[in-house]
Amino acid sequence: MKELKGTAGDLYAEIRDLPIVSPHGHTEPAWFAEDAPFPDPATLLIVPDHYVFRMLYSQGVRLEELGVGVPEAARDPRAIFQRFAQHWDLFLGTPSRWWMEYVLTQTIGCDMPLGPETADAIYDQITEWLQRDETRPRALYDRFGIEVLATTDSALDDLRHHRTIRESQWEGRVIPTFRPDGLLDATRPEWQAELDRLGEITGEDTKDFKGFLDAIRKRRRAFRDMGATATDHAVEVLQTLWLDNLEALYAKLRAGQGSAEEAASFTGHMLTEMAQMSVEDGMVMQLHAGSRRNTNADVMARFGRDKGADIPVRSDFVRGLEPLLNRVGNTPNLTLILFTLDETTYARELAPMAGHWPCLRIGPPWWFHDSAAGIARYFDQVVETAGYWNLAGFNDDTRAFLSIPARHDLWRRATALHLAGQIEKGLFGRGDARMLAEELAVGLARKSYKLG
Repeated sequence: MKELKGTAGDLYAEIRDLPIVSPHGHTEPAWFAEDAPFPDPATLLIVPDHYVFRMLYSQGVRLEELGVGVPEAARDPRAIFQRFAQHWDLFLGTPSRWWMEYVLTQTIGCDMPLGPETADAIYDQITEWLQRDETRPRALYDRFGIEVLATTDSALDDLRHHRTIRESQWEGRVIPTFRPDGLLDATRPEWQAELDRLGEITGEDTKDFKGFLDAIRKRRRAFRDMGATATDHAVEVLQTLWLDNLEALYAKLRAGQGSAEEAASFTGHMLTEMAQMSVEDGMVMQLHAGSRRNTNADVMARFGRDKGADIPVRSDFVRGLEPLLNRVGNTPNLTLILFTLDETTYARELAPMAGHWPCLRIGPPWWFHDSAAGIARYFDQVVETAGYWNLAGFNDDTRAFLSIPARHDLWRRATALHLAGQIEKGLFGRGDARMLAEELAVGLARKSYKLG
């Protein structure tokens, strides 16, 4: 990426090497518990990265050729890496290209450009690099300057990897995030079995609605005991409700007799219940809205969930959150961080809402909008109404561990460019810009996620 100069370059230089606060992401806690070497370049960089394989799939590359849905023992990692390199030009103009170039050059130290002719040599270089002690997960965590790293974990997770990390002598801070979506969606085929499992884990009778709520409270407490400060929730259509007589609705759904509309009402009510529990225990609540999941039925049938076919849809945050906010939105102990894939809501809904409700913070650009241009659009649309202090800073939201420094570096570059533009417009001076740069890089994330 082009070198920043002038005021933007000065601001970037001050925040470039600040610690990384990563309060929301999808890396595996087992990496840090076991601290084993990453297996090979393809498994590390390509197979788990839906940004990579969705682009290649759009140009006719079969997912099996990229190792997706193929057992690890049956993969040919060199062939997967070569296939990726053959299509490297497909990523021109995308943030994936910049992230990957940063990983190859800055993190791994490759000095040759990626392409079909260099794929084998680069593969061999990465393979050798992965065999060093200093490239194991814990050493890379330290090298990257990570202050805290949050994973995202099922509400039914036994948290054994987090327990191993905590009981080790390593000083890295890797914490879980409570993700109860599977327990709140009665339309999932696994719902009944997962409620039974919840009861087994907690010793509560989850056939009863009160027992179900008590079981969730116990799981939240178990996550807090492992250092968790936040919960995470994702919905396609944002709807919150507060319903009376939930015992009857829960019993009906538990018996497999409820309609799709009743299941949606249950989820909407439970989001409000989750907010109330956050008021009780102080956990930050994250809400990601506006992604229609698994839209490619054939890919879903053959490969399962989360294989690159999730697509943004329109969202209505004002009406969707009104019942929740009018119940607990004025409560001092609630922090609710909102993420959207519908950029039209930035200026129309999210900024005015965060500029009023004490509990609300606007999450950084998410998923398709986590890019240089997307970050610039975000600042342009939210700051004038919400200011800076109603933003949640940055989180990388990544499964690709090696991309964490690249993503934070892109955010810090975009932050420096934005603040330099504000200075040029005469909106504030360099002193305020320097203070805001540090807050946007690390301070706001620490505050928003209670990670001080």
